[in-house]
Amino acid sequence: MKFESASPVEQVDVNLTPLIDVVFLLLIFFMVSTTFDTTSQLKIKLPEASENHESRSALTMNLLIDAEGKFFLNSRELANNKRATLKAALERALSGEQLPVVIHSDAASPVQSLVTAMDVVSQLGLVQVSIATTRPIE
Repeated sequence: MKFESASPVEQVDVNLTPLIDVVFLLLIFFMVSTTFDTTSQLKIKLPEASENHESRSALTMNLLIDAEGKFFLNSRELANNKRATLKAALERALSGEQLPVVIHSDAASPVQSLVTAMDVVSQLGLVQVSIATTRPIE
């Protein structure tokens, strides 16, 4: 005896296409939003600071540039603002040593004066050059 129902039985199928689309969208989202560590490619040694500031200040050359673009080497004004004068004064003051140079430039000084100072320092082969800044008053 065989009994059949009057209504045919429907096959229930799960459509996986929307599920796959959602998975691919999530994969793309995570691939795009992931940050990669690029700092491991650069191997640098950061400078160390000591607490003895007085002994370090005696071993540095201080080059000051005022608002008019005049050069001062260790608080002494140079005769003029020419590149040759600055180069000769730095050579005399260094006397063959490799001292660090700190450039103090006024915020209103001409940019050309700062570029000239950095260029002269570079021509003399000095590699320890820094530009002094101050924190803004809040």
